[in-house]
Amino acid sequence: MASFEIRGGKKLSGEIVPQGAKNEALQIICATLLTKEEVTIHNIPDIRDVNKLIDLLSDLGVEVTKKGKETYSFKADNIDLDYLKTDQFIVKGGSLRGSIMIIGPLLARFKKAYMPQPGGDKIGRRRLDTHFIGFQKLGAELNYNRRDKRYNIEASNLSGAYMLLDEASVTGTANIVMAAVLAKGTTTIFNAACEPYLVQLCEMLNRMGAKITGVGSNLLTIEGVNELGGTTHTLLPDMIEVGSFIGMAAMTGSALTIKDVNYKALGIIPEVFKRLGIKLEHKGDDIFIPEQKSYEVETFMDGSIMTIADAPWPGFTPDLISIALVTATQAKGSVLIHQKMFESRLFFVDKLIDMGAQIILCDPHRATVIGLNKAYPLRGIRMSSPDIRAGVALLIAALSADGVSIIDNSDQIDRGYQNIDERLRKLGADIRRI
Repeated sequence: MASFEIRGGKKLSGEIVPQGAKNEALQIICATLLTKEEVTIHNIPDIRDVNKLIDLLSDLGVEVTKKGKETYSFKADNIDLDYLKTDQFIVKGGSLRGSIMIIGPLLARFKKAYMPQPGGDKIGRRRLDTHFIGFQKLGAELNYNRRDKRYNIEASNLSGAYMLLDEASVTGTANIVMAAVLAKGTTTIFNAACEPYLVQLCEMLNRMGAKITGVGSNLLTIEGVNELGGTTHTLLPDMIEVGSFIGMAAMTGSALTIKDVNYKALGIIPEVFKRLGIKLEHKGDDIFIPEQKSYEVETFMDGSIMTIADAPWPGFTPDLISIALVTATQAKGSVLIHQKMFESRLFFVDKLIDMGAQIILCDPHRATVIGLNKAYPLRGIRMSSPDIRAGVALLIAALSADGVSIIDNSDQIDRGYQNIDERLRKLGADIRRI
């Protein structure tokens, strides 16, 4: 098992460019299954989850060509559906949460799909009902083998339908949209997710010949077409990396420039970090965070304690709740962190408490952070990364801490952050793999 060793307390400086968006990449790569023509994708991040999905599609028969450092082409003109029944696919598909999004394209184009229970972060119950209820409304039949934990989905005749999603699931919406673009008739999806990554997916599908309207809203209308063609697509910068770097600059008291962030696509993210007292400047398409000796949490207008909570877009993304929490540990003032969408995502705070943070875990969804105002630095310890986002939160804590920290299970961080140790060393961090 790999680990990171970090000697904290060092100021960072310089510029860093966010990688391509992980969550968008998983959707876009799956969408290449919708056509037999070539699809070229730029700005693909070199991270474990994305690489595993590319490998899975290659095994499925997709012709994958690496055309540049971050550019791949995909041509799905010779798909082997029998591969979906193999033990190898069960292992690979079951180890990757994003693999669930191949179902929509396979149903749309080949009328059937098989899928093991997908893996991913252990952050509480992550149900798949939204995906499958949507498929059923389009006419698919679902069978689940509880013994083998495998799904068998067939759809000899997908037809458009009206549906009100029970939750604005990003991957659920993406999966249903990809199934509906080749269904007969009109599909209307209300309470659809409207994250920038889903906007990117819909705009790419429209360039391929789909007819999707309402893009960017929670009401999507899809007119089914007979086939889709090829296209070229460029992924957005990863908003989660951008937020992580903002928190990292504040925690370490560093002046950093985050380059090419696509500011318009960040939504409320910069404002949430401003509520924690972090100064940031929007320059062109960059964000500059000046060196701050301290930062003070705002209160609400009536003087009550600030609450930061996650919510579906355009609310604050749940993937940055861990970063906001760790950043608050060194702020002046108190803040209530409310993680509404996943019940196990705050359990990593015991490690921050061991480092000296003042945190009260109220319940699985809420934690009160009493900021130390940098008067008492965190101390280095040995800990383990439980999931991608908590792992980076612990990494940020370690960079600000006195002494040496070791983060075991660093493979979790590699699932979502590209060459993070090399990129941080260029900023002056003392970090190495052991």
